[in-house]
Amino acid sequence: MLSFINLRHWARVLPGVALLGLAGCELIEFSPNDHRVAEEFTNLTEKNLAKLAARPLPAGDTLRFVFTGDSQQFYDEAEALVASVNQQPGISLLVVAGDISDFGLAREMQWVDEKLRRLTVPYVTVIGNHDLVGNGRPAYQHIFGAFNYSFVYGDTKFILVDTNGREYNFDGTAPDMAWLNPQLASFDGARRKVVISHVPPNNDDFDPGLRVPYVQALRETPGLVFEMNGHNHSYSISQPYNDGVTYVNSDAFSERHYLVVTVWGDKQFRIKRVKF
Repeated sequence: MLSFINLRHWARVLPGVALLGLAGCELIEFSPNDHRVAEEFTNLTEKNLAKLAARPLPAGDTLRFVFTGDSQQFYDEAEALVASVNQQPGISLLVVAGDISDFGLAREMQWVDEKLRRLTVPYVTVIGNHDLVGNGRPAYQHIFGAFNYSFVYGDTKFILVDTNGREYNFDGTAPDMAWLNPQLASFDGARRKVVISHVPPNNDDFDPGLRVPYVQALRETPGLVFEMNGHNHSYSISQPYNDGVTYVNSDAFSERHYLVVTVWGDKQFRIKRVKF
């Protein structure tokens, strides 16, 4: 029988031995909020835009892209979506309208990227409200990049903007109108513009103090084709303010539908909803 002294000795030693064993197997995760990931999972927006630039769309050509949103924890659906999108002809890119994660965890974002990097086309994202919870802000910045950014592809300027007002306690900073207004005013060499965000302005999670300035800014934007959102988890296309601005909302991954968007001319477009 072990003596009392020996029992005390092993009580001190065994936890350390167990930790060393776990460390050797790389099983220790000190915090689920740790946003450190391998380099291949960082700066994904920049990397995907570089891939897109390497596949230029000649001026005047019709643009086709896939629009979807709210991947969250729907990993099986993500695999099925990728398989379906890869069968679509003439697609240039895929856009995810936010809520890549459910709890703002880097691991969730990495898991979604592991699915989406199997696409035959590049993809870009805009930040959603779920991506901002917990440690989501630094995680999203580290893995994807800027909350607000724009790029030109072919004849189209894409403007992606953070509209998750509730996550900022409706403090007047999201959407960042000081950043957005110059983006809306400039074509940057493009022919038309598309605005993409997560929370639509007619949703209660949009900052009520910025709703009127945002809607008015879109109404006055030359060359605007439409404004696109996620968040609602269901497809819709409407002009809720009766001002000529079209708002398009995407399905969530869970609904097993995505949109194939075709854009040409100055503001002409066609939208096809695809089941997968």
